[in-house]
Amino acid sequence: MFFFPTQSLFSLNILCAVVVLHAMVKLLSLHRTHVCMFIMMITVKISVSQPSPSVCSLDLPSSLPDSDTTCTGRDWGGFLSENCCGSSFPAYLFALSQRANRTGLIFLNSDEQRSCLAKMEKSEPDVLSCGIDKLTSGGGGCSDISVANATHRLGRNLKSLTQNCKFEGSEEEFDQFCISCVRSWQEIGQEHSISSNGTDVCRFAVLISLTSTRIHDESYIHRVYKCLENQKNQNNNIGDIDAAESAEPEVKKKHKISTGIWILTGCFIVAAVILITIATKFSRRCHKSKKPLKNNAFMNLQLKESSFPKFPLKEVYYATSNLSDNNLIGEGTAGKVYKGILSNNQHVAIKHIINDGNAETVVREVTSLSHITHPNLVALLGYCIREDECFLIYEFCPNGNLSEWIFGKDKFLSWIQRLEIAVDSARGLQFLHSYSEGCIVHRDIKPTNILLGPNFDAKLSDFGLSKVINQGETYASSEVRGTFGYVDPEYKSNRQVNSSGDVYSFGIVLLQILSGRKVINMNLNKPMPLDKMAKCLTRGGSIIDFADPKLDGEYSAEAFVLTFELALSCTALQQQRPSMDRVVAQLEEALNASTRAKASTPEATPIRLLIS
Repeated sequence: MFFFPTQSLFSLNILCAVVVLHAMVKLLSLHRTHVCMFIMMITVKISVSQPSPSVCSLDLPSSLPDSDTTCTGRDWGGFLSENCCGSSFPAYLFALSQRANRTGLIFLNSDEQRSCLAKMEKSEPDVLSCGIDKLTSGGGGCSDISVANATHRLGRNLKSLTQNCKFEGSEEEFDQFCISCVRSWQEIGQEHSISSNGTDVCRFAVLISLTSTRIHDESYIHRVYKCLENQKNQNNNIGDIDAAESAEPEVKKKHKISTGIWILTGCFIVAAVILITIATKFSRRCHKSKKPLKNNAFMNLQLKESSFPKFPLKEVYYATSNLSDNNLIGEGTAGKVYKGILSNNQHVAIKHIINDGNAETVVREVTSLSHITHPNLVALLGYCIREDECFLIYEFCPNGNLSEWIFGKDKFLSWIQRLEIAVDSARGLQFLHSYSEGCIVHRDIKPTNILLGPNFDAKLSDFGLSKVINQGETYASSEVRGTFGYVDPEYKSNRQVNSSGDVYSFGIVLLQILSGRKVINMNLNKPMPLDKMAKCLTRGGSIIDFADPKLDGEYSAEAFVLTFELALSCTALQQQRPSMDRVVAQLEEALNASTRAKASTPEATPIRLLIS
């Protein structure tokens, strides 16, 4: 696929228009009025058809955690060229999966992709010649498919890849799972080899659909990418297995034939006994219970001691205008979120969960919020459960989430508002960590999970990953859970869940409140995580450079330094991190300092204080 610069395309359009005009003038030389009108139409069309530059819609990380940055054997079974892409392609796939999780769309169009590749080229020069540009929408077939369509049109392929790429167990079992994963991947490629102009975009559509549903499980996604990008090694393993099965000496085969008859006879006798036993037990069970088996995981949920009211289904559909897309305000791995108005005129947010695999999320949400109430935790008002779906009804926060206000181009939070939001969020987390019946670890603190009420009062939300542990203790997790960029590095390595992991995530959020930056800065020559960038400024840099340009210098110097140092202590080693009690105290001190500075500054004079 070739990309032409915008100016070249524009010049080509003008040249074609001139040729057409010349021919039309000859044919219509007797009708000058018509010719003039035709010229005006062409001119207007050319003047308004020049394409505007697209903006990259992906949140591109520099790489996936623990990803290999070498070039050897990482061509995804020949899909990529021989040029080295480093970790760019897995990072690009991960960003597509995040976008698919949010929007349901899989591939970018050519303009959007060109913008993203240009952004990635700053840190990876070979990215434009790797072959990534083959994964674009607009080519028909699988290139224009969405996650919803992939589930229906490519459902068999998606199920096969999901079952064969489980990657459960230890690292020692990685090769065993990877062999079955690569086989499934190759079978999908062979099935769709004649589509998409010779490229296997169909199986990448399947892969992105799969990883978009497990976007919080970075360890799993890393294993899948690690396996599929090194298919040459796995093909050798598959070949060794096949060769070993077919390379037996002829003498052994003859011996097998003679002994195989006796073995087969014995197997028939054993099988007959087993079948009779199973048939007898099965027939007894059928007489005891004739209830049909049904996929009703939601109906089997045990919401013990729940103090929440159970809403009728018709109330849910009434509130959301039959789940109208006009009321859709968000979408995640667990389901879609709608705004609505109940019959009593109360505004609510309703989460619609349709995947039985998220039944555990429902239990955690209800269990975590069933006995606790706090002004800085989003309130769960009730639920509605059916056989194949579930609805959770929450209080409605009309100002959206913190991410929209930090990163939105047309939205602005003052310095005082930012500190107030930070204090509210810290108080909510402090309450969870000091709860009398056990420390509640949130495990997914990030700007999108901090909702803003009518007065910009902050409320923590989304308890689908939360875990209740005894005070001062840890919990050994079988897999890393959380969002890329906010997960405690020490938790990634030791899999120990404790409250200090939430403190680290909150420290990253504080740095974003101060700077207005994403967790990974892709605009630098060498992409750098936000906490490392902040620490670099303490070793010879200027802290003022870290402040969000939107603030335009209007903040208290004393409060900024205090909050900056607090954020760095939250992202330090576990033993050096403060408790949430200490975090709340220091943020309140920073807020008081800012309030005093604002009161002592004349209203006509903005607070433009520089930090030395």
